[in-house]
Amino acid sequence: MAKIAILGDIHANLEALNTVLDDCRAQGVEEFLCTGDVVGYNANPHECLDIIRAIGCPVMMGNHDYYVSREMNLSDFNPHAAFVVEWTRAQLSEDELAWLGALPFQKTVKGISMVHSTNDNPMTFGYVFDNLQAAANFVNQKTPVCFHGHTHCPMIYEKSMQGVARIDPQDFKLVAGRKYFINVGSIGQPRDGDPRATYVIYDSVQKTVVFRRLEYDIAAAQAKIRAAGLPERLAARLEVGQ
Repeated sequence: MAKIAILGDIHANLEALNTVLDDCRAQGVEEFLCTGDVVGYNANPHECLDIIRAIGCPVMMGNHDYYVSREMNLSDFNPHAAFVVEWTRAQLSEDELAWLGALPFQKTVKGISMVHSTNDNPMTFGYVFDNLQAAANFVNQKTPVCFHGHTHCPMIYEKSMQGVARIDPQDFKLVAGRKYFINVGSIGQPRDGDPRATYVIYDSVQKTVVFRRLEYDIAAAQAKIRAAGLPERLAARLEVGQ
């Protein structure tokens, strides 16, 4: 295991996913991991699920994967969010829904931890946006590096003897004796003001992390959202990365 692509928050965006996988091949990626939320928001849940299942990589349970794969009462949801969950369910087969429903909330693969949200309580899908929230997560992190998603904003949190530091996404070499909680950003719906699809390449030999940001056919993804009758906001936000 050397170059590993960490994919996250694909959210049924086929155009973005295909662009990322083409880049993975060009970068010599050898293995894949996925931090979850394969479905939700965009118009190609079946196609994205099919691709990820064919890759055969470990995939974590994302909150949208969870909602879609269970018959839940959605009365407390934002109406737009509830509509998308129900629409997505209707696009998927029983086999696909069962596959989503069986995804793990946490997993360690060859010394690398993965979770969609946080290590301290992964089933509640909490968010990490600051050092205090990251510090609570590190208490339950047993490996030097853990990759996660959920916020759609790439970020590095580093724990050393001096405490927890937040480091903006950048090419980075891990330091021995420290722990890292790394948000890989979002392939299908970035929210950090940069609309490009984002993923991470981790070199397990060199201990380096590289953030890859890629332009993709946003207009095609937007057209599919509109054609499917999904909320207009989901199409509009793609071009601004919010």
